[in-house]
Amino acid sequence: MDGALIWEGRFRSSIVQERGYFLRCHCYIELNPVRADMVSHPGDYPWSSYRANAGLDSSRLLSPHGEYLALGKHESERAAAYQELFRSALDPAQLEEIRSTANGGFALGNERFKAKIAAMLERRVERGAPGRPRKENHHSSRSQVSTG
Repeated sequence: MDGALIWEGRFRSSIVQERGYFLRCHCYIELNPVRADMVSHPGDYPWSSYRANAGLDSSRLLSPHGEYLALGKHESERAAAYQELFRSALDPAQLEEIRSTANGGFALGNERFKAKIAAMLERRVERGAPGRPRKENHHSSRSQVSTG
């Protein structure tokens, strides 16, 4: 399957399409302490995997994901490419998409990926329209009463 599970908070999770979305989620997670004004750079946060992924430190706790390994043939290439991902911030639409997906337990990916996951799970995997579904408009078969 072309997906990975990402956790947000204690009980929230989302299935994430690997290609095009997985590393974006890495950036989102690693930049959380920066957005919270806890640190000025993701590498400054002591519980972040940024330092290991950026080649600044080593960690026996991490197993590199295929999308990370695809950033370069050699460790130094991958580290440089990972650091480059953080040179520009995620745009507000991307931030909101990741947040709402994680908060709702929905799938994050393109439409084809979401349709595939919905079919596998036999349930909705993206946010629906707010409110109750509209009732279908059935024309009444009442007979007209004539007067006179």
